[in-house]
Amino acid sequence: MAGYRKLGRTSDQRKALIRSQVTSLLYNGKIVTTETRAKEVRKVAEGLVALAVKEKDNYETVTVKAKVARKDENGKNVKEVVNGKKVTVYDEVEKTIQKDKPSRLNARRKMLQVFYSVTEVPTENKGKKKNTKAVDMPKKMFEEVAPKYVNRNGGYTRIVKIGPRKGDGAMEVLLELI
Repeated sequence: MAGYRKLGRTSDQRKALIRSQVTSLLYNGKIVTTETRAKEVRKVAEGLVALAVKEKDNYETVTVKAKVARKDENGKNVKEVVNGKKVTVYDEVEKTIQKDKPSRLNARRKMLQVFYSVTEVPTENKGKKKNTKAVDMPKKMFEEVAPKYVNRNGGYTRIVKIGPRKGDGAMEVLLELI
């Protein structure tokens, strides 16, 4: 007996389906899918949430010096002429950043193997590329999802049966984060 469901697809299609549904589940908090798909997605999603909970606070805060381009009142870079060429002027600034420890970095990389890139589009700009921004899913997992489940030992998702699908009669379920 196999350790997983084949879902009537080739291995690359099946992996892509599971990756996309896991990404949607952890970004939106819930998805509607068939029962067999939900059971497969649940395995992967719960593993990622458990990984995020384990490595949630495994970082150190470091102060670094960085060069930042000086801006004028219009928000454009300030330029100076040096040896006949225009050169951008930089200011040195100290920033405080979070530096992952090796195990958290490894967890972040494991998450990035599963997640597809997510682009957030503001509601007033539906269908336009303006003001869209990429979502850092591992960061969202560590900062938003993991703190909710710190005191919980597994069981991060719930499957609620909705009923048969109209077209083919497959049992549809709601898979959601608890």
